[in-house]
Amino acid sequence: MATREPPATSYPQPEVPTGLALFLTIPYAFFLPELIFGFWVWILVAATQVASPLLQGWVIYVSLTSFIISLVFLLSYLLGFYKRFESWSVLNSLYQGTTGILYMSAAVLQAHATIISESQNISHYYLNTSATFFAFITTLIYILHAFSIYYH
Repeated sequence: MATREPPATSYPQPEVPTGLALFLTIPYAFFLPELIFGFWVWILVAATQVASPLLQGWVIYVSLTSFIISLVFLLSYLLGFYKRFESWSVLNSLYQGTTGILYMSAAVLQAHATIISESQNISHYYLNTSATFFAFITTLIYILHAFSIYYH
């Protein structure tokens, strides 16, 4: 009796560009905006007089943790670490989607903290407004990144 091998159900991994082409190719081009806008979120929140530590503590936690993990993902693509694992794109897509949801919660909480700080120091209000803007932009970028990886 001849043994019959099961059909291959795995799909080939999409080719990941190297060097500067990584930053010019979708979905990998989203890494730099995520890092830059996420950096601005936690820097702007940290620069304010924290009106509500519980709200803005969550914002700083989400933005700082996401910044570090996104930096690790970017470095793994730059250094070729992703080649060791077949499910790397699934892990990246799940991370980006989860982070998009967490960033949405942080952006809403930051918007609430901005409303609270309106009656306080006007310069802190402007910093909170900027942090809210960047938090929503970063949320959008994470969600776009998750969908672009999924459909890539």
